[in-house]
Amino acid sequence: MKDIEIAQKAKMEKITTVAARLGLNADQIEQYGDYKAKIKLPLKNNNLTNGKLILVTAINPTPAGEGKSTVTVGLGDALNLRKHRTAIALREPSLGPVMGMKGGATGGGYAQVVPMEDINLHFTGDMHALTTANNTLAALIDNHIYQGNQLNIDPRRVIWKRVLDINDRALRHIVIGLGGLSQGIPREDGFDITVASELMAILCLSESLADLKKRISRIVIGYTYDKQPVTVKQLGVTGAISLLLKDAIKPNLVQTLAHTPAIIHGGPFANIAHGCNSVLATQTALKLADYTVTEAGFGADLGAEKFLDIKSPVLGQTPNAVVIVATARALKMHGGVAKDQLATENLPALAAGFANLRKHIASIKRYQVPVIVAINRFSTDTEAELTKLKELCQQDEIPVAVADVWAQGGQGALELADKVVELCDQPADFAPLYRTDDSLTVKIKKIVTEIYGGQEVVYSRKAQRQLRQFTQNGWDKLPICMAKTQYSLSDDPKKLGAPTGFAIHIREFVPKLGAGFIVALTGNVLTMPGLPKVPAANQMELADDGTISGLY
Repeated sequence: MKDIEIAQKAKMEKITTVAARLGLNADQIEQYGDYKAKIKLPLKNNNLTNGKLILVTAINPTPAGEGKSTVTVGLGDALNLRKHRTAIALREPSLGPVMGMKGGATGGGYAQVVPMEDINLHFTGDMHALTTANNTLAALIDNHIYQGNQLNIDPRRVIWKRVLDINDRALRHIVIGLGGLSQGIPREDGFDITVASELMAILCLSESLADLKKRISRIVIGYTYDKQPVTVKQLGVTGAISLLLKDAIKPNLVQTLAHTPAIIHGGPFANIAHGCNSVLATQTALKLADYTVTEAGFGADLGAEKFLDIKSPVLGQTPNAVVIVATARALKMHGGVAKDQLATENLPALAAGFANLRKHIASIKRYQVPVIVAINRFSTDTEAELTKLKELCQQDEIPVAVADVWAQGGQGALELADKVVELCDQPADFAPLYRTDDSLTVKIKKIVTEIYGGQEVVYSRKAQRQLRQFTQNGWDKLPICMAKTQYSLSDDPKKLGAPTGFAIHIREFVPKLGAGFIVALTGNVLTMPGLPKVPAANQMELADDGTISGLY
């Protein structure tokens, strides 16, 4: 049975019942129909102590699939089955991958969050609000330039791009303002995908409405003719942009198939943004539950690193345990097996591909956080492969458990849940990767050498000029957000496994002062993805009675 068919057969509880399970009454939520709600802020019972935090990450993704969200949901359900008061904190899906190739972000099989169709499509309108706010700012910038340009903005140095929540390669690099004097000032521009926008990062890192406004005011939208930064505050539109996000800042509450509360809010990509759900969503879950299970995008080299180095300092809490999701299929692919041969047992390839998992384990252990491997079981896995993978983990003295959550839901992750609870009770002495006062180059070098396993960093001439400029501007003490391919530890998506001795090539930096970090664009990573030859959209249908098929 397909994921969407399982979700459509689910019997959901009213969202007021789900909210009550977390101690929220009807006055503390805003309902969006019977099965979705936003949580009002601030929480009236925000004096509660925080529960335990569990971060779910993964190996480098492959077309074979890893199922990180599925394991996250299954683990949350398993913890609830063990009578632990648990909440799940996830990112919102983007229509880009939903309509493109990756699919949705609601888990799969019997480890899903529902209503699946709503969450993967328009949900509560957060993505639309972000897109509108972002493009309103873009329109106000161009209008300012057209109406006399009092701030002396250089049109060639406007860095604020328009956004769209769909993959559209034709909009990566465009020219606007054509058509005559009344049509604006012609200049080069481009679109990013909404989830790569700074406003998305700001929404996900803000601790309150006041903090949201402060961060928006700090956004650098471009530079003057004498190369001085121009901010939203100088443009005088902080209030207008903020009010468009007054509802989007509130976390969304839904449920799993097993009725575990799930707070889904914010959705920055981890390959081109910081890849974590909102601080407010995670803080809310931590206050209301004994265990919060959250995830970070893609592999531990991207999502987990950014969670630990960018999100955790704002959140004020580091994970009590980290779960690294791996599959025998994906590790065989990292070991050199072609996608159409993955159903065939291949223990040597599995052992070779284990190098990728081993590197991610070492990276997490570098932070001195307890770690466990979750083997996400697929129907094509053989007992010999699962045994081999467990043996490889045990040889490295890493706790490991098989999670059969797609087929069994929380029942398939009880062993994993028990081991995670044990890990959460272990003492941990979190060790940050870098210090705040480290230079940008030192921070990047530590990420490249200690997390990726690379050897050196190569900067383009533009990047070198920007480093000097950012230091002069006092921006050099901000965290680094690496924009890198998710498929490899290197910046070359074809280098699978655990390559060594490679260089990371940084072509450009983008200041995100509102978010509070500097983005480093590496290799050929794109901030506006494209659709595949046969998009997932080609398989989607809407029946006359409103039933959706082919969504996932």
